[in-house]
Amino acid sequence: MSNPNAHLSTVVASGDELLAGGWELVVGLEVHVELATRTKLFSGSPNRFGDAPNSNIDPVTLGLPGALPVLNRTAVELAMRIGLALNCRIQPCIFHRKNYFYPDMPKAYQISQYDLPLNADGHLVLPSGTVVGVERAHLEEDTGKSTHVGGATGRIHGSDYSLIDFNRAGVPLVEIVSRPDIRTSEQAREYVTELRAILEVIGASDAKMEEGSMRVDANVSVHKPGTPFGTRCEIKNVNSIRALGRAIDYEARRQIDIIDTGGEIRQETRHWDDAQGRTHTLRTKEDADDYRYFPEPDLVRLEPTPDWIESVRASLPALPAARREALSALTGYDTRSEAIVVVVERGQHGYVHAVADAGGDPVRALVHVQQAFAEEGSTPRVPASDLAALTVMEQDGKVSATQAKQILATLVDNGGGDPSAIAAAKGFEAMDTSAIETMVAEAIAADPDAWAKYCAGEEKAAGAIVGRVMKASKGKADGKVVAAIMQGRRSAG
Repeated sequence: MSNPNAHLSTVVASGDELLAGGWELVVGLEVHVELATRTKLFSGSPNRFGDAPNSNIDPVTLGLPGALPVLNRTAVELAMRIGLALNCRIQPCIFHRKNYFYPDMPKAYQISQYDLPLNADGHLVLPSGTVVGVERAHLEEDTGKSTHVGGATGRIHGSDYSLIDFNRAGVPLVEIVSRPDIRTSEQAREYVTELRAILEVIGASDAKMEEGSMRVDANVSVHKPGTPFGTRCEIKNVNSIRALGRAIDYEARRQIDIIDTGGEIRQETRHWDDAQGRTHTLRTKEDADDYRYFPEPDLVRLEPTPDWIESVRASLPALPAARREALSALTGYDTRSEAIVVVVERGQHGYVHAVADAGGDPVRALVHVQQAFAEEGSTPRVPASDLAALTVMEQDGKVSATQAKQILATLVDNGGGDPSAIAAAKGFEAMDTSAIETMVAEAIAADPDAWAKYCAGEEKAAGAIVGRVMKASKGKADGKVVAAIMQGRRSAG
């Protein structure tokens, strides 16, 4: 449990980011990520989710006398991948024993890293352009899992008894500690979303929050700009990105209410109850001294060589930021646009490139994929050549935008097809321009007020005229042709 306030942030909230009353929110996140290795960090037991309780255990996992840890090389490489993806410095490091007793810690200590972590001093640039510093991303072993039976909250207080599963104990874990650079709950959600995308892309973790392979603790404090940081509280048990935002917002309001009424914030660890939408006190916050860190005597110093680091760097795929840049260059959309962000997040950027390579219009492909491929996954069933053919039909004016959407729905339902044949079967034919001109004239006559506003420069008023034309043509009129006819009439006076 590192202290994100160890490095004071120079980030200052903008005016629209300040909370009511002029308070500034300060958030640092600790993200715990289980690594996608076959075996545990220090033993050969399987690293597998969902197996029968206490089936993936061994003497090292249980801390039996005489059992010695052996470091998992793959875990180290995956941790280095995370560090490099987060622009960290990879450095020589040592393991420490972090001493504390919980029932799910059979050794009564956790092998972790303290003052010499593997990855240090990085940063992550979010899609919005916000830069969040990464203090460290250190390697450690996970704990077991306690299940409290009985009671209303699933917590030990009020439960009838507890069960312990040691399958997770010893699973390789990287704890990514941000600097306190986050100023809104939306930035916190964006940070975790981007981080999860990176972890999945580089193959370091499946990052499934619902299975616990990615867990987030939030350190939250408030203060008035220009004054020292406030006392922070750490929020545990945040198991979704939506819950993270709710927990931060609640905790900020709670702290402000206490301070405004003359109280003081106590540094503590708090539990997030998603059902109640509030935090509860778990325990007074521990400091590093409470853990009595000392070097792990059974493990030697870990010193990644420059060649090893560079080989790991060379194995990294294009990261989400680079994929957004490439898609932006292809389509002309801003990297921060919703279409770019959503399509890259789904892993469908490569499909848009494939549509363009097949001769399709990349802009139309991007919009179609964003709007109609939400359930298709990273590899849509519709062949890229089929979507490319549809965008060409749109481009050539053979089908209207409304008709194209109907054809696309059929393509998605059937997993592909010939757009031309689908258009013919549906009776879609390009309307003659003269017929559209007649419909535009009729729409203008039916709504002279809207036409007058449009001619006066009120572009939004065009919607009423276009809507009448589309209704009269039953969606067959090409919107671009309608717009061109209207602009020509307006120019002619």
